[in-house]
Formats: sequence, structure tokens, C-alpha cells
Amino acid sequence: MNEVLSAPHRYSLFATRYSPRPLSMANKAATEIDRRIGVRLRMRRLTLDMSQEQLAVRLGVTFQQVQKYEKGHNRIGAGRLQQFAEILQVPVSFFFEDFAAPGATQAPSSSELSDFLATADGQTLTRALMNIRDAGERHCIVILLEAMARE
Repeated sequence: MNEVLSAPHRYSLFATRYSPRPLSMANKAATEIDRRIGVRLRMRRLTLDMSQEQLAVRLGVTFQQVQKYEKGHNRIGAGRLQQFAEILQVPVSFFFEDFAAPGATQAPSSSELSDFLATADGQTLTRALMNIRDAGERHCIVILLEAMARE
């Protein structure tokens, strides 16, 4: 069933005719999905007040590698995603929660919201609001922020 293919086909030497494996890594380039998973990863890490270096040590990689994952420059395999989920104390599905269903269109504001929440300001604002126990006071602050945003 295996056959040898000529070099111009750019397939591995012993590729099967049903599932050839390209030698090129181009099909493994990071995508928009990788970037969005990276945003969710950063958001959760910041929520736990964990540094990139602390996360890197637990994963057994460099902090630069964690930066690449968070920025979506490097793809995250299934096994590594499971490690992230365990360390960050979330189910794997957490990284996909704001994704649109196949065939559906997603409101652009959802992605913008996730991006903001992943920033230091977004995390600080969220923590501050969560620390206000009185729902009425918290609502007043939300009204104030909305009024300021309209100006």
C-alpha cells in the first residue's frame, strides 16, 4: 500500500496514497483560533495572578515560549492544552468558550471584550468590581463608566 513518491510532490518518502504527509510546515502555521486561545490563556493566567515565568516552570518550557502561546504565534497541541487547563484549574473547554458555532457568525464585540479582559487594565478592573460586595454600589460604578464612555 505504501509507494515512493518523487521529490517534486513534496511528500514524505513513504506516504500512503490515502494520507500523504507534506514535508512543509506551512500547514502548521498559527491561525486566528490560536490567537484567540492565547488570549483566553493569558486572561486566565492573569486572573490567577500567575507570571509567565511561573507558568513556564510548571510546563517545563521557557517564559518566551509562554509568550508565543499567549500571542498566538505558536500553535498549542492537545496535550499541551490539557497541561494548561490543569495548571490554570479550568476545563479544556474554557479555551473555546467564546468561539462561534460552526457556520455561525460571531459579534466582533465578543472578541474585543476578550482581548480587553486579557489586558492588565481589564484584569484590574474586573478584580476591583468583584471586590465590591454591594450590588447597588457596583451597579452605580457601571452606570458611571457607561456615562464616561459616551462622552
